[in-house]
Amino acid sequence: MWAQQGTTPGTPKLRHTCEQGDGVGPYGWEFHDGLSFGRQHIQDGALRLTTEFVKRPGGQHGGDWSWRVTVEPQASGTSALSLVSLFFYVVTDGKEVLQPEVGAKGQLKFISGHTSELGDFRLMLLPPTSPGDTAPKYGSYNVFWSSNPGLPLLTEMVKSRLNHWFQHRPPGVSPERYLGLPGSLKWEDRDPSGQGQGQGQFLIQQVTLKVPFSVEFVFESGSAQARGNQAPGQLAGSLLTQALERHAEAFRKRFEKTFQLKEKGLSPGEQVLGQAALSGLLGGIGYFYGQGLVLPDLGMEGSEQKVDPALFPPVPLFTAVPSRSFFPRGFLWDEGFHQLVVQRWDPHLTRETLGHWLGLLNADGWIGREQVLGDEARARVPPEFLVQRAAHANPPTLLLPVAHMLEGGDPADLAFLQKAFPRLHAWFSWLHQSQAGPVPLSYRWRGRDPALPTLLNPKTLPSGLDDYPRASHPSATERHLDLRCWVALGARVLTQLAEQLGEAEVAAELGPLAASLEAEESLDELHWAPELGTFADFGNHTKAVQLKPRPPQGLIRVVGQPPPRLQHVDAMGYVSLFPLLLRLLDPNSSRLGPLLDILADRRHLWSPFGLRSLAASSPFYGQRNSEHDPPYWRGAVWLNVNYLALGALHHYGHLEGPHQARAARLHSELRANVVGNVWQQYQATGFLWEQYSDQDGRGMGCRPFQGWTSLVLLAMAEDY
Repeated sequence: MWAQQGTTPGTPKLRHTCEQGDGVGPYGWEFHDGLSFGRQHIQDGALRLTTEFVKRPGGQHGGDWSWRVTVEPQASGTSALSLVSLFFYVVTDGKEVLQPEVGAKGQLKFISGHTSELGDFRLMLLPPTSPGDTAPKYGSYNVFWSSNPGLPLLTEMVKSRLNHWFQHRPPGVSPERYLGLPGSLKWEDRDPSGQGQGQGQFLIQQVTLKVPFSVEFVFESGSAQARGNQAPGQLAGSLLTQALERHAEAFRKRFEKTFQLKEKGLSPGEQVLGQAALSGLLGGIGYFYGQGLVLPDLGMEGSEQKVDPALFPPVPLFTAVPSRSFFPRGFLWDEGFHQLVVQRWDPHLTRETLGHWLGLLNADGWIGREQVLGDEARARVPPEFLVQRAAHANPPTLLLPVAHMLEGGDPADLAFLQKAFPRLHAWFSWLHQSQAGPVPLSYRWRGRDPALPTLLNPKTLPSGLDDYPRASHPSATERHLDLRCWVALGARVLTQLAEQLGEAEVAAELGPLAASLEAEESLDELHWAPELGTFADFGNHTKAVQLKPRPPQGLIRVVGQPPPRLQHVDAMGYVSLFPLLLRLLDPNSSRLGPLLDILADRRHLWSPFGLRSLAASSPFYGQRNSEHDPPYWRGAVWLNVNYLALGALHHYGHLEGPHQARAARLHSELRANVVGNVWQQYQATGFLWEQYSDQDGRGMGCRPFQGWTSLVLLAMAEDY
């Protein structure tokens, strides 16, 4: 944690976790290799903080690691800055031993400890210095030791204790006041094992300094240090600087070797964007553990409300996250896109992650779409999103990195897929059976919102395209085009996988299903809308719906003439393109031309910044879904679907057929638009964004969003 002292009256603003509205930024990882090294820059008002770490493997418990935090003025020549306090803390959950050693003036010399996972270890906060220098810097120290209040409450606990004035008095300089933690130094007054409280310990050292400065924090593993004469010296000072520089150079080389952006003629600035996209995604990978809340599937829609959610058994999840500031948890449909980027860099990390996600399967083969595991995760999630419903699916995007593994033929990937196959098959079978529609080979997303009078169009959260317009009046007769295409892709990938692994029985079962789902006659019969000139959903629908003010209720949905009837849903946008996006059409298909027409038409999906999610010609374009619900997938440009579109255009641009030249040209133009706009917005704001405006290209939604927006890197590399 950190705080600028004395800038405003009262308690200083304590910075700790990434929050959407706290005014910090831009911030993000410049480098992160996903394993042993990272460098992050954070702008906080007039300050620039740099946090860097290196991990040095060794011993039986993972090895040593060191952090360096450097705080400098944002602009050179800034006049004297206020004091800044850094807070370094250690938390245990009750089963571990921590033994602090205290020196003069409340300074912690080190903390020694032991846990079952880490063995013996020692943590040291080294004396502060000037940046890039060994000259010591005067610091004031405060310490605080208490029982652990629980991870979600650490920030509040420190804020409430930051209430005593102290003097910062370097020799020969007039003293300054600062707010500090009023800690006791009488460690022996406490139960040193922390067992007395039963909930673990919270031990925090505050160091207060004049900007600029650097502080290093070193973790030494007992088993890594016990190597006799081979000990390589403490990973600090010049040794740490050398290690950081060595890792940064290795990162740059490996990055160019992997993605070849320089070779492809991208500018130095765009290469920096690519490195930040990858690093932000890798730096957002987290390890979560805890119990999720689930409503069981009772087999009948609507009956779910009659039972209470159950706590599932505790599970671990190693996963990337869409956004550290706003979505710091695992999302099933996002993760498949995340892993497309990660696996190019480190296939081992992708195998670890996919293994964890497949470990979440329940007995039916279901995986929850949002993973809110443990108190810390729960504290960041609105109550209405806490409970997962075991009847609801999500796009099976984990099959995208699986398909890439199949194409690559890496023996380690194939060995992983052999192990993962029963779970992949169970997951696909659950999706195919549970979401089956009323007509053979039709599918519908279970779990659409009910038709409430306050909603313009009931949402379909399980589809991932939340407020994308579907049939105006939800019913069991609906047929969802995107879901059918996802099932077709799944059947194709599982068939190929079964054939490769010699699973003849599964191949014989799924091969005919894949062929039927990809047959154009069947797709045409259920989803081609001649009156619209495109593929579409089907359901009980009318376009004559509007939100109108009705005091005192506010905005209410009004249904006019004609009334709803069973028909194709006129909502041209991302859903219309799914047979193209997932490459299900033959290059000679008579439907490929019309889809390219829609994609390339400025009146519909084409914008100078990428493909918009809903046609500008649609009555739902840019429309609020309720009084409090602004448009989300109703026009904005999203990187994940634009990446699928780029991959499809690249694919058809390399296959002989009547549309080859046009697909290749559209690929080139769309790539320039998407990459150019993400780069321009990154230059202007320092962030990757959740979505981009189709009107002026500006970043919208949450930031930093280094989840699937990181696919801009693969678009730059033309790696589909």
